[in-house]
Amino acid sequence: MAALRGGGPELRAYFRRHSLLQIYEALLCGVIVMRPEDPLRFLEEKLREMMEKGIDAVLWYLCIDSSLHPKLKRISETHLDTLFGVDAQLITEELCTKAWNFYSRNLMKLYFGGWIKYNLLKKNKRKKAEQKMALAVVHYNVQILKPVIQKWSVWVRTHNEKITLAASRLQDIFNKINLSAVLKAWHAEAHSSSKTNAYFASLAKESQKGFSDSNDLTVKHKTYRFPEKALLQIFHYVNLVDLARCAQVSQTWMLLTQNSSLWSDINFSSVKHKVQDKIVVNILQKWRPCVLRLNLRGCYSLHWPSFKCISECRNLQDLNLSECQGLNDESMRLIAEGCRSLLYLNLSYTNITNGTLQLLSRNFPNLQYLSLAHCRKFTDKGLQYLGTGTGCHKLIYLDLSGCIQISVDGFRNIANGCSGIQDLLINEMPTLTDRCIQALVQKCRQITSVVFLDSPHLSDTTFKALTECKLVKVRIEGNNQITDLSFKMMSKCCQYIRHIHFAGCPKITDVGLKMISKLKNILVLNVADCLRISDRGIRPFVRGSSGAKLRELNLANCIHVTDASVKEIAERCHQLTYLNLHHCENVTDAGIEALGNMLSVISIDLSGTCISDKGLRALAHHGKIKQLSLLECKNISDTGLQVFCKGTKHLEYCHVSCCPQLTDEAVKALAFHCHRLTSVSIAGCPKMTDTCILYLASACHYLHFLDISGCINLTDKALKCLWKGCKQLQILKMLYCRNITKQAVLKYTAKLEQQDYSDADPPSWLGYDRDGNVPSPKSTSENLLEQILRNEK
Repeated sequence: MAALRGGGPELRAYFRRHSLLQIYEALLCGVIVMRPEDPLRFLEEKLREMMEKGIDAVLWYLCIDSSLHPKLKRISETHLDTLFGVDAQLITEELCTKAWNFYSRNLMKLYFGGWIKYNLLKKNKRKKAEQKMALAVVHYNVQILKPVIQKWSVWVRTHNEKITLAASRLQDIFNKINLSAVLKAWHAEAHSSSKTNAYFASLAKESQKGFSDSNDLTVKHKTYRFPEKALLQIFHYVNLVDLARCAQVSQTWMLLTQNSSLWSDINFSSVKHKVQDKIVVNILQKWRPCVLRLNLRGCYSLHWPSFKCISECRNLQDLNLSECQGLNDESMRLIAEGCRSLLYLNLSYTNITNGTLQLLSRNFPNLQYLSLAHCRKFTDKGLQYLGTGTGCHKLIYLDLSGCIQISVDGFRNIANGCSGIQDLLINEMPTLTDRCIQALVQKCRQITSVVFLDSPHLSDTTFKALTECKLVKVRIEGNNQITDLSFKMMSKCCQYIRHIHFAGCPKITDVGLKMISKLKNILVLNVADCLRISDRGIRPFVRGSSGAKLRELNLANCIHVTDASVKEIAERCHQLTYLNLHHCENVTDAGIEALGNMLSVISIDLSGTCISDKGLRALAHHGKIKQLSLLECKNISDTGLQVFCKGTKHLEYCHVSCCPQLTDEAVKALAFHCHRLTSVSIAGCPKMTDTCILYLASACHYLHFLDISGCINLTDKALKCLWKGCKQLQILKMLYCRNITKQAVLKYTAKLEQQDYSDADPPSWLGYDRDGNVPSPKSTSENLLEQILRNEK
């Protein structure tokens, strides 16, 4: 034992002589098989025995108990020869050693493999136990935390309910206190107002007593008994200047003009040439709590004091600052700080920059309507503010007409900030392309109305992008790239469209009209100046699903439209109210006679057609026409117009310009039968004299617009008659009136809003010379040729 443990010289010498593996295999077999009580002693004994007998004399069962030795007989060499059939000399010691090594290795591999499997099995069991233990810990923690969290949640809910209840009670208390203060203030104000009213009423009674004996003043006094509600309704239609005049009529009227309902909507644009800062400041300071709508369009003389007073109108909802030259970012800052309730804002034709757009995004959270038309000083970066601030996210109407500085990035910024836009106006913008609209439509899918007037670079790609929206109204003019493909896409994707306006698009043909004939909700169709439109497109469209619902139809300059289409329109379009056949040269009395049976039509334009007195006689049976245009209708005469006027009492708008055969008798019929006239044009009628103006001035007291250009026989007397009779006249055109002097124009037209005057000779395109004589066709063509050459030079 000591020699084994200490490693004596004998044992060491033995290990040097013999292979360690052989000794280890033999000993291991004995230890494994026998399992002695003292393995070390057993090993020591067996090692000594090996040292004594030698390794060659050791048998494989040396380390096995004698009782376990196999009961086998020794096989002789002859038996080996018999079994293996080989020569006994081949069974050498080396072969036996290899056989023994092979056997022992397999045995050792078997035991070691079993031991490794056993260890892996224990390891896996231990790992599974750890996993189960972890799950058990998690489950245990969840079971403990669950009731705790439930109790905490109940406590939080109860606490929030208590806070809400307390806040509501505090709010009720605050409202009661605030209401009490308001009622007290209102009571004091009402008491003071009643005293003031009583004072003025006493003054009115005294003044009435003093004038009761006069018959003329008694008649005037009857106006005071006119119902106050009716007077207030009348005063709503009076401008500021006339309202101030009404306040000077009597004390009763003065009190009525101080009614707050009259000052909720203030329109300074009607007196824009006269209004100054002082007037605006005085009015707004007095009525600022009542002002809801304020129109300052064209008031170019306003400056800082006016804008300061606007900012004090806290209830202002609609503000129009269009064409206000004094408006800038600093004045907008004042307005933004005070007018937080704005819903409508018009900043068109002003000098605002990116700073104003930043103010809009911060201070107007409820803004819905915004016009930036022809504002050239802001950039794409300014439009980016619309999406970063709290305001402008509720925009549903946006006007960017004339803003040529906006690029694709600008429209993308608008889409990011104002995705709720429904009405989009982009007129007079030659830089507008398909990519701009595509960038906008990517996020603005609620667009229902688009207007693209004078945008020549848009194509069918734009309408392909707009099919993602539910379009109801489309207006486009002056475009050479739009084709019938746009109509095809609308017929497939825009089932609810009601307003189609494609004027001045020469590539639109009859095929496009046939495509949209399937749509069921079209109310307005405008294809003016689409020269390829003819009866082949109009008739199928009128017969289509929308023919019976159509309200407005504009076929101006569609020169291929004939009486066949007009008859079809008269037969199918029972709700049509407006029809424009301007310069449809193939329309004659045969088609116009059919229009006489259309009781729904109230406005019709037959300028440049072949209508004659016979057609006017047929229209006279209608009796409800309010607007009639007969420009350049050279086949009509005084007789036809007289018959028409006798049958039409509701006429308000009548233009008979460039009808050289008309005389004073035609205007006499207009004036005496149509007292509601507000707009009259007799330009280019050389036979008119001062007598016709006398007729108009004596009977047409509601006249607002009058065009007498080219009436070479009119004199200063005509202006004097207008000045006395037509008190409502606002616009007067007097071009090529060589017998009207400049002194008379300055004297009688100074109070008009607009007047155009020249004393030059009439141009050749009017068709007559300075004396009213119509030249021969040859001289007319020569004059036109000379004018063309002059223009080219």
